[in-house]
Amino acid sequence: MSFVHIAHLTKRFGGHTAVGDVSFDVPRGSTLALLGPSGCGKTTILRCLAGLETPDAGIIEIGGNRVFDKVRNVDLMPEKRELGIVFQSYAVWPHMTVAENVAFPLKVRGMGAAERLARASKMLETVGLKGFESRSATLVSGGQQQRIALARALVHEPRLVLFDEALSNLDAQLREQMRLELRLLQERLGFTAIYVTHDQAEAFGLADTVVLMNHGTIETSGPARAVFARPATAFVARFFGMNVLDARMIGPVAGTPYVDVALNDRVTVRGIAGDGLDTNPGKTVLACIRKESVRADRVACDGALPGTIEAMSFLGVAEEYIVDISGVSLRATQPAAGFKRGDAVHAVMLSDDWIVLP
Repeated sequence: MSFVHIAHLTKRFGGHTAVGDVSFDVPRGSTLALLGPSGCGKTTILRCLAGLETPDAGIIEIGGNRVFDKVRNVDLMPEKRELGIVFQSYAVWPHMTVAENVAFPLKVRGMGAAERLARASKMLETVGLKGFESRSATLVSGGQQQRIALARALVHEPRLVLFDEALSNLDAQLREQMRLELRLLQERLGFTAIYVTHDQAEAFGLADTVVLMNHGTIETSGPARAVFARPATAFVARFFGMNVLDARMIGPVAGTPYVDVALNDRVTVRGIAGDGLDTNPGKTVLACIRKESVRADRVACDGALPGTIEAMSFLGVAEEYIVDISGVSLRATQPAAGFKRGDAVHAVMLSDDWIVLP
């Protein structure tokens, strides 16, 4: 069942529409990621959910309770919505101990000192900070401050937890570790979560469902694996770092869901047809392929295309190249092969790895 229901949500700031007619549902106990570039409206949606912004239109329901309805003039205060929030800045209070920081939401709700500190200690143990209760909240590491903020958001057992770029201030290694720990904690405690991020790895690592935003509207949404595997539009393909090339339709392949395209009138490839594709010959289309699906090799093989390395970047276990193929630049990421700028290579791309979009 849907635990969070958002229908036709709209929020304007002056003449700018930050969120325009957005609708989605979040099943109970699952995690949804609001993904997209800066300024796409994802944080505004989160703030509307939390009651920190007042939408101009729409409906918000949490756990079957309507917390906002513009038509019916319903707008519950943030503290009445029974949710927790983890912000990008952590917002720990420097004049409080770790335990006092975590227990503060319980103090606001009028719980006695002994009980709230006992619950704070239990939650700190849950997030791996047992023994930190009496420390100053500012005398711990960034990763530990993030855990304090998480414990504070969970200590009052909220129905819904909102994360606003919660891991973006951590270094890369700690961010990966916290992604796994957050996922395990969510599965263990069973809370429903909405996670705002511009980081694809965070979205796919944490979420069951991904909603990709673009200029205040939903560009695509669905199960995380499906959204990644089959980009719905050129914007989605480019956001996920795919090579997106102009192409011309030759025609459909009889009896299969594949189509042939002429790649800039130089190379003919076959690709999986995207939704809404007009397969009539001569139509201008886009041919998309992931950089991980382009392999540069020194040895020619059937179907390989001759090219030249224009640029390279060493990434550690892998290298990223820009390969020039008859004037068309393709990005390729593969295990380190030691190619240098100007090296002649042969680019290998499998037909099933191409996706053809309108």
